[in-house]
Amino acid sequence: MDDLIIAGRRFASRLLVGTGKFSSNAAMVSAMEGSGCEIVTVALRRVDIENPSDSLLAHIDRNRYLLLPNTSGARDAEEAVRLARLARAAGCDPWVKLEVTPDPYYLLPDPVETFKAAQMLVKDGFTVLPYINADPVLAKRLQEIGTATVMPLGSPIGTNRGIRTRDSIAIIIEQATVPVVVDAGLGAPSHAAEAMEMGADAVLVNTALAVSPDSGRMAAAFRKGVEAGREAYLAGLGGQRQKAEASSPLTGFLE
Repeated sequence: MDDLIIAGRRFASRLLVGTGKFSSNAAMVSAMEGSGCEIVTVALRRVDIENPSDSLLAHIDRNRYLLLPNTSGARDAEEAVRLARLARAAGCDPWVKLEVTPDPYYLLPDPVETFKAAQMLVKDGFTVLPYINADPVLAKRLQEIGTATVMPLGSPIGTNRGIRTRDSIAIIIEQATVPVVVDAGLGAPSHAAEAMEMGADAVLVNTALAVSPDSGRMAAAFRKGVEAGREAYLAGLGGQRQKAEASSPLTGFLE
């Protein structure tokens, strides 16, 4: 499979993995290993980023994985920027998954505050990967100010409902000048394959792995789904038709 390139950095895997909700650190490590991922997101509110012996951070090999701090739980731009700067000050790479989700029920991202935070962080030298609603206009504006990716949701966080925003994501992909990472709501390997078949550059998965009784095996299944979807996209999918068309000749050598 061809490499994923974000902000000039090359990654062999197109599957990003989150670290929330796992029943144990062992299950989390099993998922990371099974997925073949190279980027791992960590919610800054869940860890002591300045303490390398933090129970979660101690299980993430920083030589093997890019630790991508995320601002999950931030309610406005100022809070998100503060969290990102704390992570950088603690020695993390200046990469951040930007999340601004003031609504505690649906956890939908705030487009206005996300844009404001992205502007501040880009100017401050961060590589910004913003989590957004599947809004093509916002995605385009974020690219214009210099974000490294856009990360539209497939469906709300943790719902495992798959890609319910397909038409909007298709527009985002069509207009993209940076990698498009489908984030949130992917509950099955087939959902990941669908996103990749559409032309998404990568996907991020967390809940589907964390709630599985066998996180490592589920992560391996997602890895295969991502790889299959990418190969299908590169090969070129056949167009859909309204009427049947025979795949074998009805006349010819049999006559």
